[in-house]
Amino acid sequence: MVTNSKKKTATPPRRSAPAQDRMIESLRHYIRAHGQDLLKDPNVSSVGIGQKVRNGTRGKQIVLQFTVSSKVAPEAMEALGTNRIPQTITVDGFEVPTDVVERSYTPHFRVVAEVRKPERKTRLNPVVPGASVGGVSVSAGTIGCIVFDKADGTPYVLSNWHVLQGPDGDLGEAVVQPGKFDDNRVSLNRLGVLRRSHLGAAGDCAVATLDPSRDFDRKICELDVVPEELGEPELGDKVIKSGRTTGVTHGVVRRIDTMVKIDYGGDVGERIIGCFEIGPDADNPAVDGEISSGGDSGAVWLFKQSNGRPSGIIAGVHFGGEDDSDSDEHALACLSSSVFEKLDISLQRPAPEEVTAVRGYDPGFLGEQIDLPQLTTEVSGDAVRLEGSEVIPYTHFSLALSKKRRFPFWVGWNIDGGSLKRLSRSGIPFTKDPRLPANVQVGNELYEANRLDRGHIARRADLLWGSLPEAEKANIDSFFYTNITPQMDDFNQSARNGLWGKLEDAVFADVDVDDLKVSVFGGPVFQDDDHVFRGVKIPREFWKVITYTERGELKAKAFVLTQNLVQIESLDLEEFRVFQVTLDEIEERARVRFPSTLHKGDKLLVSKAPAERTPLETLADIHWD
Repeated sequence: MVTNSKKKTATPPRRSAPAQDRMIESLRHYIRAHGQDLLKDPNVSSVGIGQKVRNGTRGKQIVLQFTVSSKVAPEAMEALGTNRIPQTITVDGFEVPTDVVERSYTPHFRVVAEVRKPERKTRLNPVVPGASVGGVSVSAGTIGCIVFDKADGTPYVLSNWHVLQGPDGDLGEAVVQPGKFDDNRVSLNRLGVLRRSHLGAAGDCAVATLDPSRDFDRKICELDVVPEELGEPELGDKVIKSGRTTGVTHGVVRRIDTMVKIDYGGDVGERIIGCFEIGPDADNPAVDGEISSGGDSGAVWLFKQSNGRPSGIIAGVHFGGEDDSDSDEHALACLSSSVFEKLDISLQRPAPEEVTAVRGYDPGFLGEQIDLPQLTTEVSGDAVRLEGSEVIPYTHFSLALSKKRRFPFWVGWNIDGGSLKRLSRSGIPFTKDPRLPANVQVGNELYEANRLDRGHIARRADLLWGSLPEAEKANIDSFFYTNITPQMDDFNQSARNGLWGKLEDAVFADVDVDDLKVSVFGGPVFQDDDHVFRGVKIPREFWKVITYTERGELKAKAFVLTQNLVQIESLDLEEFRVFQVTLDEIEERARVRFPSTLHKGDKLLVSKAPAERTPLETLADIHWD
């Protein structure tokens, strides 16, 4: 395409503000519907809503603005495979003038060598928006802001696809801070992994996780503001950003609802990106006139307040600008609302009650499929069912519940030792699970005015991992009575050094656990002659199986704790005993069946005669090998 004819035409009548607003809205719909077809012309690099440029000066007239790689005479159009752009285009009854500007674009991830390295280009802890970042196959870009997974609240860093992934990257690959161009020590600078990305009409965007070793501060470097809201840019809006290369710069929105065609290279090639365009702010000129440059990609543009200070409202995510041959200084930014919707992220952490994903026990947690225990036919009919299943899921654990005994047959849970959180239990009530009938759950009536404690089967501390909202939800879920059994008030502080409550901690302390991940199964042993107290049979034995991988080998360790509750009000502490046993013995006592993969990890040899068993005196007595 070439510029529209230079023949002078009558100036269109001046429209009232409401009419102009309606015209802009019509143009937005037109670009969204037809923009990709208009960009099929090889000479057209973008199309958007802008203001007429005459002799290098931007006026106030609203136009449908095209940018082209080359302005040529009509006779040269055929050689370029392009077509003439009409002087006006009629949209919903509005005759809209067009404007043609010679310009091409490039993504802003290329960088140049520097003698001195600013702080934002060094390894930071806590990590801050505005600092250098990049995928392991990318040079360097900018952290835009800290965002959160809408479903589970996991914190991420937000940047561009071409910063965190690029043509040679893939989901799950490492992301480093600073980017490799600024410091090539990848293992030292690991930030997390690429979690989600998108390159298309919704934007050039991606998010990466933050490893537990890297803290974060949500305030943007040098702007000292935390983004709290998303906004939509309009022509003339003043904006500000903090980027890896040019630092803090100011701009003015000069084209909106724009579609731009950019060549990302490699196997990706040309892509069409929805965006808006930002020009320099004459009142706040940038150093060397550059409002953005290579390495600024990923930075967020914030709206400015009337006093000139940055607001906490994001206008868009910077991803590109003019190429080296273009003298017109400008920047391109993805619409923040499109980016956040596409990546399923939010600026606010979800509250624990808003966490949507209740992920129970994960069979593939250790990298090898370890299914939940199965009840024997003798007791399977006694299982409480939720939506037809005997497996009742909670956050990070699942269980099967006995209707007759009103306690769990078994509980299975996962522990991610690398992301455990320290959370208070204060103010969290013990409560019955509202998803299940109240009469199949033992409640507070058993525990009032006696020495019985409400004892967690899945330890509360084991479940507090993942994102903060996810850990908070697990904290709450751990207090459902379905995960509780009666235990003496000195259950975990007995003369046996509290071994039962320390088994999970011991495996992390004494074993080189792969990926710091452990799965545990546990529950009471139901016996016909269990002591009855307040109409409830009190279990006097408990079992636990700890499974993990060490140097790629799956291992399973089983334990039994026995109690004598004949004299419930005056129990002798010495009657607590912890034994290490085999999986076969647990199956026989608890009337469950473990998967064959778990049995492969159980190599313990013990005497079958109970009288010959030696109880564990200390954690050092445990056979981990």
